[in-house]
Amino acid sequence: MSNPTPAADNENDKKKFKADRSLCSPSRVLHIRQIPSDVTEAEVISLVIPFGKVTNFLRLKRKCQALLEMDSVEAAVALVNHYSCSIPHLHSQPVYIQYSKHRELKIENSPSQARAQASLQAVNAMEPGSQAVPSAYAVEGGHRPYQGSVLRIIVENLHYPVTIEVLYQIFSKFGSVLRIVIFTRNNQFQALLQYADPMNAYFAKMNLDGQNIYAMCCTLHIDFSKLGSLEVKYNNERSRDFTRIDLPLDDGQQPLELPMAPAYGTQNFIIPSYTGAPGFAPAMAFTPVASYSFPVVPAPLGSLAPTSAVPVPVAIPAVTTVPANSVLLVSNLNPEAITPHGLFILFGMYGDVHRVKIMFKKKSNALVQMADATQAQLAMGHLNGQKLYGRVIRATLSKHQIIQLPPEGQKGNGLTKDYSNSPLHRFRRPGSKSFQNIFPPSDTLHLSNIPPFVTVEDIENLFENAGSTVKAFRFIQKDCRMALIQLGSVEEAFHALIALHNRDLGEKHHLRISFSKCTI
Repeated sequence: MSNPTPAADNENDKKKFKADRSLCSPSRVLHIRQIPSDVTEAEVISLVIPFGKVTNFLRLKRKCQALLEMDSVEAAVALVNHYSCSIPHLHSQPVYIQYSKHRELKIENSPSQARAQASLQAVNAMEPGSQAVPSAYAVEGGHRPYQGSVLRIIVENLHYPVTIEVLYQIFSKFGSVLRIVIFTRNNQFQALLQYADPMNAYFAKMNLDGQNIYAMCCTLHIDFSKLGSLEVKYNNERSRDFTRIDLPLDDGQQPLELPMAPAYGTQNFIIPSYTGAPGFAPAMAFTPVASYSFPVVPAPLGSLAPTSAVPVPVAIPAVTTVPANSVLLVSNLNPEAITPHGLFILFGMYGDVHRVKIMFKKKSNALVQMADATQAQLAMGHLNGQKLYGRVIRATLSKHQIIQLPPEGQKGNGLTKDYSNSPLHRFRRPGSKSFQNIFPPSDTLHLSNIPPFVTVEDIENLFENAGSTVKAFRFIQKDCRMALIQLGSVEEAFHALIALHNRDLGEKHHLRISFSKCTI
């Protein structure tokens, strides 16, 4: 019998969490589970501070748990309701909060709880306008819970566009956003975002790190930047200074003429969200509980309510749309080696390929039609400039909006193929796990659906016979259904993927191949 996977463990935890939560009536005392061992007391308390005052705190470190008492049942209800829709994360690990069966929390004075009580007292001792924020966490070994007002944001599994407007919509829930800059580095979408208050940045990181913007994709990974401030010269789709509506689009261009919006959007989104494709949830939203304004932070920690940090009304441009073309022009192909099937398999790593056409008069060029424009952008971003069959290929948007099929009844020359109904589409089901496994090309491949009777030698021989140099191999699970294999180069990985994906290994087991984010 195979061991349960981490994903299965998490799913079981969620189900148990929901079941346990329903057994207890609302209480001021909350039970927090699965706290990572390296998380500090102050970080645990920070999860609940936006909802009200904490009157007692008990850390059960050996059990990775804590009990925490709020000053009112209403605050506890608002907290549990919010986190039931948006599971909080500490150090990128999910933690679960539910009502405790205890009505109040009584703490005995013991050395083991001295640290927790010191953290709680330090937070409660802070006065409005005081400078106690850094010293309040001195009990944590001298480390501040935040390191500045600028966050570095990495978005993984980027299946749908993430714009400045989307980031503003999400992060302005935690404080006044001053500036945002977006860019691509190491084939990853990244952004720098500056808050008016460092504590706002801290709460945003604590609440949003590890969350998905859209269902099953666009995962946020957040850390503090070493930059103290952002300098923005232009207000355009790549950078925005919300305190300067007079900045130009580019050198020599006039400022954007945009409708004015409130400077801070705590209660309602002030811009429309990108809704994604059917079957995907819209951008994450934090819905306030009735008669409760989220988030409400005690003034000593720096209010997350509307502030005057932004001196002028902010112009929020409409959401930028992605070019609607879903057809790619792929050039500099090796005409002696490339086939429509090969392009279907390769580009199918980043979206569902509907049609492929290799040009009859110039077979080094081809058209690839993806399911939508976003998938075309994704494939182009990952495959443009890669080496395939000895040539560096180029992928750009085509002027064609669709690939025309040969007239019905005409035999054709085999260079145009329709894959609209192919069973090999990876993304045909909304919410598919494939959306979580979109990675840049790599020399390491992830193999799955391996039958139990296939050995390491069998797999290595299979890849070597396809022309690959096997540098390393290991099974992932004890039942040997998944494995990682490292080949001689990324180009070899392309060739192996095209040749061996969906290969029948016997007894109706077809090999599944994708790029791995891990190395061996």
